[in-house]
Order: sequence, then C-alpha cells, then structure tokens
Amino acid sequence: MKLLVAGPSPFVRKVLVVLHETDQAGDVETVKVTATPGGTDAMLKAANPVGKIPALVRDEGTTIYDSRVICRYLDDRRGAGLYPDTNPWETLVLEATADAMMEAAVLMVYEKRYRDTTEQSPAWVEAQWSKVESALDALNARWMSHLYGPMDIGQIGVGCALGYLDFRHEDRGWRAGRDALAAWYDTFSARPSMQATNPAA
Repeated sequence: MKLLVAGPSPFVRKVLVVLHETDQAGDVETVKVTATPGGTDAMLKAANPVGKIPALVRDEGTTIYDSRVICRYLDDRRGAGLYPDTNPWETLVLEATADAMMEAAVLMVYEKRYRDTTEQSPAWVEAQWSKVESALDALNARWMSHLYGPMDIGQIGVGCALGYLDFRHEDRGWRAGRDALAAWYDTFSARPSMQATNPAA
C-alpha cells in the first residue's frame, strides 16, 4: 500500500502514528506529493478527487482518503481496538475535537502562507485560534480521565493536534493555564510512535 503525504500535516501524522501503534508501518510506503491550496499534482488527484492528503492507495480495492477513514480502516485491518466496540461515542467525539483543532491550526498557516499580505485577515486568524483555545480548555477541564485511559484514536488525535501546535504555533503558548493537559502531552509525546513521526526531528 502507498500513503500519499505532503509536508508536516497533522492529519498525515495521525495516520502514521496509527501505523506505528498497530505495527503496520512496514506494510505502507509513504509517497510525497504536492497538496496546497494553489495546486495539487496528478497522482493525488487520481487518488482523491478533492486533492487532499492523506490518501491510502491500496493494492486491491478503492483508495481510502480522509484521515478518520484511513485510521478506522487500519484499526479494522489489524483488530487493534483503537475504536471501542461498545459506547464508542466519547472516543469519536474526542477524535472530532482533535481534528477540528488541526483544521483550524492548519488554516491559520495557510492564511499567512498562501494569501497575499494585502488580503490576509488577522481577525480571521484569531477566530481560528479561538476555536483551538476553546478545544484546549475543554480538554484540560473535562477530558483528562479519558486521555489517561486505554489507548484509543481520540488520544492519538489529541497528541497529533498538540504536536502541530508546538510545531507551527509555539509562540501561542497553548500550555499556559492548562497544566493537566500539558503534563499528559509530555508523557504521550514520548511514545515511540510520536517520536518516530515528530515533524521537527
């Protein structure tokens, strides 16, 4: 199988962490492609008509895209249990929260990188950051028991989201006032799967 990737995407990293956590990293070859708001290469468009990464090109069957779908497929392929069989909703909500944080944080980067300076909107950037902050506050206040529970896709998503904040938005200081979440991340980020996929390494 081939995993189409581009840049230090937190969505790609989530898939890579799942591959490591489920002992499937050796089954997938990563292929770098171009995926920006201004252009997408032919290989990626052929795999995913909307031109987004990651996309998992399987040896047999249709290409799978969207990190949530790919992670679910990989979990099912190995029977890893990252998605609980009973009452999965809390895990899925946590994953959705992490993905929303990633999306907002990526959009902040895109605004400054791909829009002309005369067209950039600082207010829009701050609106995206407010979404991230709201999610961070909720995680710190209400999700710590889940984060310290059995490993699941929600924890992986949150770990990758926080790692992306460190990588692209370190100046925002997301840890301030969120000691519980920061302590959890310090432990989680030391996992071999996180170290192997660290974009700053």
